[in-house]
Amino acid sequence: MAVTAADTIKRTITGTIVTWNEQGNTSVGPTVFAADSIEIKPVKLLLEHDRTRPIGKMVSHNVTANGIEATFKIANTMAGEDALVEATEGLRDGFSVGAQINEWTNNKGVMQITSATLDEVSLVTDPAIDSARVSEVAASENEAPKQDSDLATADSDKPTEGDQVSDTTAPAPAVEEAVEAAKVEAAAPKPAFYTTPRLEFTKAKYLENSIRAALGDDDARSYLRAADNTTDNAGFIPTPQSTTLINGVANGDRGFIDALSRETLAASGMTFELPRINTAPTVALTNEEGAPSETDMGTAYISVDVKKFAGQQTVSVELIDRSSPAFFSELVRQMEFAYAKATDAYAVTRASATATASTAKAGATAANYLAFFANAAKNCYTGSLGFARNVVVSPDVWAEIMGLNDNGRPIYIASNPENAGGALSPRALRGNVAGLDLYVSRSLSGTGDGSIYVINPDALTFYESARLTLQTNVIASGQISVMYYGYAAVAPKLPGGYTSNDNA
Repeated sequence: MAVTAADTIKRTITGTIVTWNEQGNTSVGPTVFAADSIEIKPVKLLLEHDRTRPIGKMVSHNVTANGIEATFKIANTMAGEDALVEATEGLRDGFSVGAQINEWTNNKGVMQITSATLDEVSLVTDPAIDSARVSEVAASENEAPKQDSDLATADSDKPTEGDQVSDTTAPAPAVEEAVEAAKVEAAAPKPAFYTTPRLEFTKAKYLENSIRAALGDDDARSYLRAADNTTDNAGFIPTPQSTTLINGVANGDRGFIDALSRETLAASGMTFELPRINTAPTVALTNEEGAPSETDMGTAYISVDVKKFAGQQTVSVELIDRSSPAFFSELVRQMEFAYAKATDAYAVTRASATATASTAKAGATAANYLAFFANAAKNCYTGSLGFARNVVVSPDVWAEIMGLNDNGRPIYIASNPENAGGALSPRALRGNVAGLDLYVSRSLSGTGDGSIYVINPDALTFYESARLTLQTNVIASGQISVMYYGYAAVAPKLPGGYTSNDNA
């Protein structure tokens, strides 16, 4: 069937999903739905009859003398956004229904369905009837604009696609004569739907082709030979490809930066300066008629360098033009992950250059860790007159702390938090240890020097600009270069306010 309207504002797609008494070439061959033969219930809208790819659900329907019209609300997901674009652009503009057949008759090889129950509706690329497509995307120059923000409207007299139905709920009809127009498709487990004709290996189709082969049908005999061994006929078995992307090499975590104070970077300049008091004025006990204490307040500026972080991808213009609209979004998302990794590692480098070292050694035992955190908190206060609030650790230290126990009872992973030393979980990179908010950063490693930082966030600030993308064409090769970049700086305002286990 044809999509007759797609509204990207309301996120709806409307169209005729089935036409009465019009023959369509479905997964069981030529098929016709009699008037009022489908029982309607709220169903999901799928992509290409794939139950693992729902994109919306039916919100209304109207049964007419010609068929069934329905409106679907599209989910606010990447796949739903793609479906709206593809429908309005005429790329995926067909409707196909999946139904459970209850009653039918065989009329010269055409299945006449008189009773069925709607199981699902799919948005498809290649409808069985080629003319069942969107005929209008938006008003032309000579037409009035469509109402209600409809982006696409199909003419009511356009032919519509026949339904896709399941053949697993009833045996196939007896074949009274060979029907040359019938095309069968590959069937998946119940229910089976495809819009592209393929071989269908089911018990019902095997029985049907056995009868045809006995009557001398060569095509049916070929079917039986293919069905005998699907391993030797792998070309008949479709291999679907999922659009779900597996990514175990990158993410957007920035554990070290999250533990710092944050400010927006100034819009200009590759350096900036921050005033800092070096000498404070004094007040002292003063005798009557005695001279008051007088110490001039001294200030100085610290200079902070601004750094650029950039990555580039060069792809062919064909890949941009002919791939899914989701490709470019995913490309930028992966570059964001790389940006996060680079900036987090830089922040660690800047902190390690100026951090003070604790005199207590962390690691291995609960007593050592407690001594280290206590000493580091003291160093933060004496070095910055502010309190340590955060601790950043490497994944190895995180695991070591989670394993600390008292006679087998975990100290920091406790189902009963009463009198617990803190709270950690193997399912979160955030927690609490000895009163400090814990962060885990992949930019730190091991359990030795530089694997732990106790931080007063007011003493170390991360400045960052907006992240930008730059896209240019390479005329000589027809390629497109995409650069993802941004500017950042780390200001060590009070080096005494953050402590590491370096040289401890």
